[in-house]
Amino acid sequence: MEIVREKDKSTTSRAAAARASAKLREAIDRQGSARFCVATGSSQFDFLAALTADRSIDWSRTTLFHLDEYTGISEIHPASFRRYLRERLVDRVHPGEVHFIRGEAPDPQAECHRISGLIQEGPIDVAFIGIGENGHLAFNDPPADFKTEEPYILVTLDAACRQQQVSEGWFASIDKVPAQAVSMSIRQILKADSIVCTVPGIRKAEAVRNCVEGEVTPLHPSSILRSHADCHLFVDRDSASLLGTASG
Repeated sequence: MEIVREKDKSTTSRAAAARASAKLREAIDRQGSARFCVATGSSQFDFLAALTADRSIDWSRTTLFHLDEYTGISEIHPASFRRYLRERLVDRVHPGEVHFIRGEAPDPQAECHRISGLIQEGPIDVAFIGIGENGHLAFNDPPADFKTEEPYILVTLDAACRQQQVSEGWFASIDKVPAQAVSMSIRQILKADSIVCTVPGIRKAEAVRNCVEGEVTPLHPSSILRSHADCHLFVDRDSASLLGTASG
């Protein structure tokens, strides 16, 4: 895992977007198309703004998957990740194909099976991800399942994860945050040929330290990124504030 340190959120996000754009263009040039997955959350605002402003990408040749979605909420819910991605990516650049997780599906396990079948139709060229305050990747809260080969799984959200959603303003109170979600699994994330991980902000400092310097363990889900052959972790001064000088 290569660590890229920048001074602030804006600079970090632009640097991450530049690498993300390059990876999409490389895949399109090599094989005529690119399949990618993308994270959501407030930490990704600047990254997505920079990425969608890049007109060098032929978005019509791309296929989008997203990492996760709450169960039991519709696409028009203010906290829906489908709504988030429509507003911040899909309606701006119009990818050729978009495969959303249907959060309101009456049978979440069947939805996991449906979206898993779609993502298994081909490799993922690049994954754009973040890290949660509790170290989660997608909605794989600690202790995360490092072993399942299922591409998408039904997960139960822990209290720290749900509180983060309140702190970021997506829900009015923790009791309003759904208890479950459909999430891309850890092993599916790692199957991406390249990973661009964007993690700005002081609230992510401990998670970044655990990712980079702690034991590789399901208790620190993002630590597994160190096993990936082509992962770039983009951090700013705040999120890197607890890292030792030898890191990166």
